[in-house]
Amino acid sequence: MFKNIKAAIFDMDGTLIDSMWVWDKIDKNFLKKRNLPVPQDLKENLDKLDPDKTSKYFKDTFNLKETLKEIEQEWFDTACYEYSNNVSLKPGVKEFLSLLKMNGIRIALATSNYSILVETALKKNNIYNFFNAIVTSDDVARNKNFPDIYLFAAKKLKVPPKNCIVFEDILSAIKSAKSCGMIAVGVHDNYSEYEKTSIIHNADKYIYSYNELTNFFK
Repeated sequence: MFKNIKAAIFDMDGTLIDSMWVWDKIDKNFLKKRNLPVPQDLKENLDKLDPDKTSKYFKDTFNLKETLKEIEQEWFDTACYEYSNNVSLKPGVKEFLSLLKMNGIRIALATSNYSILVETALKKNNIYNFFNAIVTSDDVARNKNFPDIYLFAAKKLKVPPKNCIVFEDILSAIKSAKSCGMIAVGVHDNYSEYEKTSIIHNADKYIYSYNELTNFFK
């Protein structure tokens, strides 16, 4: 699978870092703090939205008096605490990144998260220096339903798309990476379990741990 691969592009949340629970916790605690019930379909509805549309969804759906900026700031403050103290790496991540470096494969991060949270999480878990490039959704015009962010990461690494492998935990991102000629690996995460079958069908490989990939370098 790594034959002719010269670059690896990783998503962060749910792929390298076990952090999707943070956003679930933020959403639920935000509502509970205001004595508002948590709808059963909250996660399903939020998964359909771009991150920058989430605060408007909350304000409109729950008739909140706070401004969008106030809502976002409350979420951001909570996320900063969790990313600074409580998020951890998924199994085998650091060892796999080391293996890529040893084999001369360039590494990029392609994430929809805030730059400050990205830097915080990577440094907290001692993997920041593995990356040759870090790109966020702010760097491109369209979200991960399109291949823009992966193409931009490849451009930053100066590697053609056909020589890139992408690691992602959600279906839409896997499809986007594949659409521009990159190899795509689905990474298991509990928060994307509901689309696991489709991810397996669309990805070139599906893993539960990065330890499953070490044999490719032997």
